Amino acid sequence: MSNLNDNLRHVPSVDQLLRTDAGGNLRDRVGTRRATNIARSVIAEIRAAVREGAAAATSNGLLTEAIQRLEATAERESQSGLKAVINATGVLLHTNLGRAPLSSAARDAIDEAARYCSLEYDLESGARGGRGTRVESLLKDLTGAEDALVVNNCAAAALLILQVLAGDGETIVSRGELVEIGGDFRVPDVMASSGTRMVEVGTTNRTHLHDYRGAINANTRMIMRVHPSNYRIVGFASSPERAELANLAHEAGLPLYEDGGSGQLADLRKYGVVDEPVVREIVESGVDVVSFSGDKLLGSAQAGLIVGKREIVSQLRKHPLYRALRSDKLRLAALEATLVSHQRGAEDVPVNQMLSATAEELEQRARNLAEGLDVELLAGESALGGGAGPTSMFPTTLIALTHPKKSAQEIEHELRNLSPPIIARISEGKVLLDLRTVFEDQLPAIRAALAALSK
Repeated sequence: MSNLNDNLRHVPSVDQLLRTDAGGNLRDRVGTRRATNIARSVIAEIRAAVREGAAAATSNGLLTEAIQRLEATAERESQSGLKAVINATGVLLHTNLGRAPLSSAARDAIDEAARYCSLEYDLESGARGGRGTRVESLLKDLTGAEDALVVNNCAAAALLILQVLAGDGETIVSRGELVEIGGDFRVPDVMASSGTRMVEVGTTNRTHLHDYRGAINANTRMIMRVHPSNYRIVGFASSPERAELANLAHEAGLPLYEDGGSGQLADLRKYGVVDEPVVREIVESGVDVVSFSGDKLLGSAQAGLIVGKREIVSQLRKHPLYRALRSDKLRLAALEATLVSHQRGAEDVPVNQMLSATAEELEQRARNLAEGLDVELLAGESALGGGAGPTSMFPTTLIALTHPKKSAQEIEHELRNLSPPIIARISEGKVLLDLRTVFEDQLPAIRAALAALSK
C-alpha cells in the first residue's frame, strides 16, 4: 500500500498540468473552465493507470504522460466540431457531409444577414414586416402555387400540415408509401405525432383508386401521397395518378397533400436525374398542398418548404405550431439567394454544376490531377444521395489509390485526418476519389495529398 501511495504522490496536480505549454495552449483555445475540466479528467485517468500499474510512477514520466493525454483529448474535441471537408465521394447530396453545398451568392447572403437585417421590418413603411415574405413570393413564382411557407425542415412541414389539417381525424395513405428514410424518420411516426389517425390502403406494391375511395368516411380529413425517397418498388407495382387522386379527394371535399421529397424545381432529366417529381407539375396536377426539402435538389440550406392553395397555407401560417417551426434569418437568406438563382436558370447552384459535368470533362479533370502520380484511373459512377434519385447514376472517372505497405483503410484514415480532411470511399481494396463533388479550388489540396501518399 505504501508503494502505491508513494507512486500516487508523483501524479501531477491539475494546476501543474495547466501551467505547462500544452495547458496554456489549451486554455487559449477553449477557455479556462473547459481546459480545467479536461485536465481534471486526464489526471483522473493517470491516477487510475497508476493504481492498475499501467503507468510509469515517476514525476517526469507521469507529467509527460499527462501532457500527451491532454493534447490527445484536446485534438479529439477539436475534431468533433463542424469542419470544412473535401467531399471526394462522388455523392452530391451526402447527408453526413451537409447535403447540398451552398452557392457563393447564398454564402454572401448569409454573411449579409448575420448581423442586423430586415427579417421582419418593412424598409419602405418603417413598420413591422412579414418574415420570409420574399422567399414565399419566389416559391410561388417558381412553383405556380397560390401561397408558400417555410419551416425548419421537411419533417416539420409534414408535422404542421398533418396536425393542422387532419389532427382531429383520419389521413388515408398507401401502404407502399409508409417509408423510413435517413435518421430513423418514419412516415407513420410523424403522422402519429401530429395526432391524425393513419388509415392504410392497398398493398405494398399495388394501390388502386377504389382502395382510397373505400376508406373515405365521416372521420376522413385528408388524403396523403408520399414520395418514396430512396426506396423504389419495381416490377408488378402500380398506384393512381396524381390527377386521379386529386379528383377523388376533391369530390369528397378533402385536401390532397403530397410530400414531394427532394425539391426539384426544374426538370433535371437531361442530367440523368430520374424518378424525382418537379414541384410545379405536382401543383398543376391538382394537389392542394406540397412539402419538399430545401437542401437537396433545390440546392440550398435545410428547410421544409410548403406550397399550395392560399386558404390551406393561410391556415398553417396562423397555427401556433408554425411559430415553433419557423425559419431563422440565416436559412431564409440562403433560400432567397438560391431561389433567385433558380429564376435565372440555377447555373451557379453547385448541385446543378456538379450534375452538368460530363463524363468526358470528369475524365480530363482526373487525368490532369493524376499526371505524374502513381495512381490508377477507373470508370465509375457518381450518386445523388440524400434520399434523392436512388436509380439515377452518373458516369465519372475515379482515382483509385493503393499502397504496397498500407491498407485501403489506412490510406482512407490518413486522407480523413488531413487539413482539410479529404473524404473518400473504399471499394474492392482500393480508395476511390470522385472529382465530381470536388470544387476547383480544392484540387491542389488533393494533388498534394496524393503526392505525399505516393512517396
